[in-house]
Amino acid sequence: MTALDTATLTGGVTAAAGYRAAGVACGIKANGGPDIALLVSETPASAAAVFTTNVAQAAPILVSKEHLAREGRASAVVVNSGCANACTGADGLAHARDMTRLTAAAVGCAPHDVLVASTGVIGVTLPMAKVRRGIELAAAALAPDGGADAARAIMTTDPFPKEAAAEIVTATGTFRVGGMAKGSGMIEPLMATMLGFVTTDAQVAPALLQRALKAAVDDTFNAITVDGECSTNDCVFALANGASGVLLAEDDMPLLVGALKQVCEPLAIAVVRGGEGATKVFTIRVIGARTVEDARMTARAIANSPLVKTAVHGADPNWGRLVAVAGRATRTLVLDRAKVRIGPVELFADGAPHDERAPDAAEYLRRSDVELEVDLGTGGSGEARMWSCDLTAEYVRINADYRT
Repeated sequence: MTALDTATLTGGVTAAAGYRAAGVACGIKANGGPDIALLVSETPASAAAVFTTNVAQAAPILVSKEHLAREGRASAVVVNSGCANACTGADGLAHARDMTRLTAAAVGCAPHDVLVASTGVIGVTLPMAKVRRGIELAAAALAPDGGADAARAIMTTDPFPKEAAAEIVTATGTFRVGGMAKGSGMIEPLMATMLGFVTTDAQVAPALLQRALKAAVDDTFNAITVDGECSTNDCVFALANGASGVLLAEDDMPLLVGALKQVCEPLAIAVVRGGEGATKVFTIRVIGARTVEDARMTARAIANSPLVKTAVHGADPNWGRLVAVAGRATRTLVLDRAKVRIGPVELFADGAPHDERAPDAAEYLRRSDVELEVDLGTGGSGEARMWSCDLTAEYVRINADYRT
């Protein structure tokens, strides 16, 4: 099956048929903002997830892994913001399980059919009396157009909510994919504090959904960074409830991955755009690598380099920083054939600088969205892309004051 047409939609995580969502305030956040989100599928859905690789994993990560391991299905997702419920010992694990039990009772499913996620400050105990009330309020507020409220309720330092949705037309029918994400700091989702939730009304077996989600995440949420910090709570969940009547089977794997990417990519870029203190988003593209893995490793190193990020912030076309990072990131760089471009301006090629072009590159770097490209010069076909943001004094201020 191939896609005949695709279109972007509004509606976020509830754009797909058969989902309801809500976002409410229950007092976890000191500022009184919304802090409990609930997402419910009207029928049990196939479920998949990609989790943080950080070994200091938060209680909700552990509980959600347990639930997914049963049979790869879920009916609801409950999320709190304002408290990560990470590094909170046996009480934290009990609280994460309580959140699934409370949600199950409120929406009418089994506790093991509920996935749970948390985001906020590490090492703080969840105020469960408030959480209980929040889940009750959210269950009462569930609505097919509640995606926007849910997207706001999962935010912490995010400057804006992040939603995306798409409609895919095939020869056998039309299905939709929707999503929401949060993340602003502590972002390098080596799997991202980052959370992502994706829904589809296509019918997909759990094992296929898991492989497709992993493939989509590798090129989207796993291709972003704000500060190179992999959190204790990072996860991306996907639900597929079949409400559209469109069945996606093994042969449809490329279509499914493409559909998930169509939602995950704008969400991932929005996380970078909303990075703490960020004023610019830059795309780093590495080409001419021997392997895709070499290209990814180099792109990640450049995207995380404080020297590169500050140069982008200051509109300084310092191509030497890009070469230096590439040279330490991979042993395959061929300097005499390497190239560096800032936007359309080639500043280094075949071992020689072109600094006379620096003023044009500096002017280009004053934009809010810029592209950097490094050709490793191996002649290979490996290439990769990552998105990052500039490093500013505001980032330092936000994180210096985060707990105080």
